[in-house]
Amino acid sequence: MTHTFQLAACAEMLWQDRPIDWRAARLREMGFGVGLWNWPDHDLAALEKTGADFTIMNGYLAGRLADDEGAEELLQSARETAQVGKRLGVDRLNLHGTGLGNGGLPVTPCETVTGTMWLKARDTLARIADMAEEEGVTFTLENLNLPVDHPGVPFARAEDTLALVSAVDHPRLRLNLDLYHAQIGEGNLIELCRACLPWIGEIQVADVPGRCEPGTGEINYPGIARALKDMGYRGPVGIEAFAAADPEAALDAFRTAFTV
Repeated sequence: MTHTFQLAACAEMLWQDRPIDWRAARLREMGFGVGLWNWPDHDLAALEKTGADFTIMNGYLAGRLADDEGAEELLQSARETAQVGKRLGVDRLNLHGTGLGNGGLPVTPCETVTGTMWLKARDTLARIADMAEEEGVTFTLENLNLPVDHPGVPFARAEDTLALVSAVDHPRLRLNLDLYHAQIGEGNLIELCRACLPWIGEIQVADVPGRCEPGTGEINYPGIARALKDMGYRGPVGIEAFAAADPEAALDAFRTAFTV
């Protein structure tokens, strides 16, 4: 068995009684990269001192893909965040169809996405990719689930994010393929990975139901890991999950599932 993938973990969801820099340092000690959410919540200087490999971070603070005002807000916010990402050495900066507020609910819910909105979203992402080229950073577009966690988010399904990222087809814009969200909304995960493969920047995982580590729910993550290896995927896999009990045991279960 070998370490085929670059494994990372979302720091916000583990050891929630500990400071964020302690969590980042502990993940580094355990051999994991570190995923973050919104940077204004954190002491950046303390995070820098940990020496952690920051793999992914929310790439914007406000804005939307599919209308003029939201797109300008998104571009401005993403450019500002790119500077923070470069300071921390973050590998990927993450986007969604619209800004998320409390509890992951959309700041501006959207139940119907029109053809005009699709074209505007593609145009906005193309502008993001051009900006990313200027700044020397990479953005990812993440799929979410509508039934449980993120009702009203436009372009949430993996088939939507794939359509947009493949239409832009720029090396500075990739998919953050979240298999927890995809299982709730779409299923057929191995074939979804295969369809998305040319554009994947990162794969994120948690089990369903419960959003805890692999082995606590219905998803056969060891089988997915073997399939990804067979497809030739060698990129990052990040756990964005709560620990069912002990965080270190949860991380061990994640590592075991993705050691193939």
